[in-house]
Amino acid sequence: MYIYSQLKAMIMLKKVTLFLFFFSFFTSNFAQSSLNDYKYVIVPDKYDFLDQVDQYQLNSLTKFLFNKYGFQALIENEVFPDDLIGNSCLALKSNVIKESGMFKTKLKIEIKNCKGEVLYISRLGESREKMLKVAFNLALREAFKSFETVNYTYQPNQTIIALGNTNEEIKAKEEIKQLKEEIELLKEEKVTPQKVTDVKPMVAVVVPKNKVVEVETVEIAHKETSNILYAQAIHHGFQLVNSEPKVVYKIKNTGLSDVFLVEGKQAILYKTETEWILEYYQNNALKKEILNIKF
Repeated sequence: MYIYSQLKAMIMLKKVTLFLFFFSFFTSNFAQSSLNDYKYVIVPDKYDFLDQVDQYQLNSLTKFLFNKYGFQALIENEVFPDDLIGNSCLALKSNVIKESGMFKTKLKIEIKNCKGEVLYISRLGESREKMLKVAFNLALREAFKSFETVNYTYQPNQTIIALGNTNEEIKAKEEIKQLKEEIELLKEEKVTPQKVTDVKPMVAVVVPKNKVVEVETVEIAHKETSNILYAQAIHHGFQLVNSEPKVVYKIKNTGLSDVFLVEGKQAILYKTETEWILEYYQNNALKKEILNIKF
């Protein structure tokens, strides 16, 4: 009876060991497959369990370790690449979580997609060091050892790309709708005659070649004809480059012909019969610039 009990215990132990092995194997492969769908991983500039931005250089270390294991990591306050600006779902969002421990510092890494779904949680990294900077450093490096078996390699997933594009299209439609309303308003202001009492003072604007142009309600700045901007196609629009060459503006397509949104500015670019006009507000005054653009 005793021998039978021992054999039964050994069989159960082997079953549990095999289960844990296969569970670990499939979990690792599933995580790899899921993470490979994403081109970037975003690291926060501050963790909830710390008081300052990049305290103990822990956020910088997180970015460094992600890059070490093949990811393309970005701190959330950095300038993002154009494709990520146009499609936020290309990036994973990472976080480092501190678990309670009386004599140990315990950290783990959590990764979510753009929907907030948790795709991966690392092993728990631990350290008994008393100095917090050293303890956090060692615990984080220990947690990142989980990625040794992930073998991350970016493999574009068309479903994720389409999901991000759909979100961007919704934003673009809202911007285009607002843009159309502003253009219609401007047309009405130009067509509607003003009463004498409503006429605003004329503003003299000095332009190249010592010409003085008097305009009403808006200032028009003429660019030198030699200052040609060359349009180069990029994702969702064009970049306008001068002769240096230097990128002066990035413009995004809209649903209107010859009308663009200007990236990084509250401005639009549109074409009249003969000229390209850059239009924006500055100090509550409507400004217009005539640009010399070659497409």
